[in-house]
Amino acid sequence: MTDTERQTAAGKVLWHFTMSLDGYIAGPNHAMDWMAGTSSRPSLIEEYAETTGAVLGGRDGFDAYPDVSGIYGGAWQGPVFVLTHHPDDARPADGVTFLSCDVAEAVRIGLKAAGGKNLEVFSATIGQQLLVRGLIDEIDLHIAPVLLGDGIRLFDNRGRAPVRLELLNGDDSSAAVNVRYHPVLAT
Repeated sequence: MTDTERQTAAGKVLWHFTMSLDGYIAGPNHAMDWMAGTSSRPSLIEEYAETTGAVLGGRDGFDAYPDVSGIYGGAWQGPVFVLTHHPDDARPADGVTFLSCDVAEAVRIGLKAAGGKNLEVFSATIGQQLLVRGLIDEIDLHIAPVLLGDGIRLFDNRGRAPVRLELLNGDDSSAAVNVRYHPVLAT
């Protein structure tokens, strides 16, 4: 099932990532080179650039990629909020505000700054905290045809009850999404 529905700017809290088939959103040390060569439907980046009003990320991700001018290939510009326990030692960057507050307060600040557009959450840890608190409106995943085997997982829920989700782009909201790949041998 291919998602052909356009993203909308509805003032929602959107947990958004490209993810490996085995559930990683980054490789070890926040490596993102595994995404090279993957494709998405035409105009997808432009849709997100148009519908995103602000971004909320974590400190580890910011420290690994401090150049926020590259979000959506540079097609998006806007306020970026980095939630951190240690804002005092953060490296200043244009357009970035460092927050040291509760995640719910960070969402309130981010949504206000988004001005009716979406607040995109670019952090696995923050997204997990928001999901547990019921503050994620939508999870938008692009599954890349790669198995990483290590790195930063989208979601860890050890010892807790499963989090049930409803599929938004199909006739059956409880349907499993089926993907089918074959291994590409290294040359």
